[in-house]
Amino acid sequence: MISLKFTCEKSKLVEALSNVQKAVSQKSTIAALEGILITAKNTGIIELCGYNTELGITTSVCGTVKKDGQIVLNARLLTEIVRKLPEDLVQIEVSAQLSAKIAGGSSVFKLVGIDASEFPSLPTIENAKCFELPVLDLKNMIRQTVFAVSEADTNPIHTGTLFEIKNKNITLVSVDGYRLALRSEPIDKNLELSFVVPGKTLREVLHLLPDTDETVKISAGMRHIGFYVGDYSVVSRLLEGEFIDYKSTVPEKSKYKISLSTKDFIDSIERVSLLITDRLKSPVRCLLSKSNIHISCITGIGKADDEISVSSNIDEEFEIAFNNKYMTDALKNTDCDEIELHLNGPLNPIKIVPKEGKSFLFLVLPVRIKAE
Repeated sequence: MISLKFTCEKSKLVEALSNVQKAVSQKSTIAALEGILITAKNTGIIELCGYNTELGITTSVCGTVKKDGQIVLNARLLTEIVRKLPEDLVQIEVSAQLSAKIAGGSSVFKLVGIDASEFPSLPTIENAKCFELPVLDLKNMIRQTVFAVSEADTNPIHTGTLFEIKNKNITLVSVDGYRLALRSEPIDKNLELSFVVPGKTLREVLHLLPDTDETVKISAGMRHIGFYVGDYSVVSRLLEGEFIDYKSTVPEKSKYKISLSTKDFIDSIERVSLLITDRLKSPVRCLLSKSNIHISCITGIGKADDEISVSSNIDEEFEIAFNNKYMTDALKNTDCDEIELHLNGPLNPIKIVPKEGKSFLFLVLPVRIKAE
């Protein structure tokens, strides 16, 4: 007896499985969490869901459903099998004994499935406050902040990005103890909200967001958040704890202001960083003066020197040093041809801002250097 049967296009199914698989547990004591829940509906919609108890991704593809039903199949195996099938059409048929036949052309696979009742339900978002953002705005905001999310779990709240909505403005902030990334955009809705989304969730959301003029619906509750765009929905837990008072870490006034080409600065840092390796770590040094920056790096295998032209109000030259990766990460996410560096001295944070407007602000902490 057949409990589920459908046919759909291989390319659409592979794309959907690959994206949903990102939310599947690699190893779990619950076997169903290593699988994808497939729900075939008599409307011709095949819904796919992956969930690891922290992050859930759901999407759907169209197909020909001959028998509606549900089954959980191992995510890794199913995705690889469908990807390798020789034909453009895939047929999946499941028996009442949970034996799944996956066929395409002359290739036929049989997998042991898991009863759908063993797949945990996705959380409901309670007391949700909803708002919408243009897809491209959210995409840029995530990209320009998620790089600064902390990878260490010494303070779990900082492994996520703070979303702060106030005065018809939305601000995203990420910190990792050595740098800060802040990005703001106006928002139509008059809300007052604050929550922290895990960096892992935001990277998956970023991957799923299309380059279109669509809007993203966001539903934020007390413990969970949902992102809804196109055929995808992403539900994630929120991080709990006290996020750093980031406003107190950003210098209000700056003694020195330097205008420079973003590309020139990136290129120069990358040139001198050729001497830096995982084994030979060293900060990049900048000798700042009114009209140029002398950039250098010294490691056990040599010394590199470079120079770029700038415009500044520096009256007396001084040297500052920083981690090359932290600085280039920030510079590459400015999306500006020209930027300004705001400084107060060699041991104070380096503030990176656009020449016009206040859409972003990056901070990079300097590295203390010894005199040669």
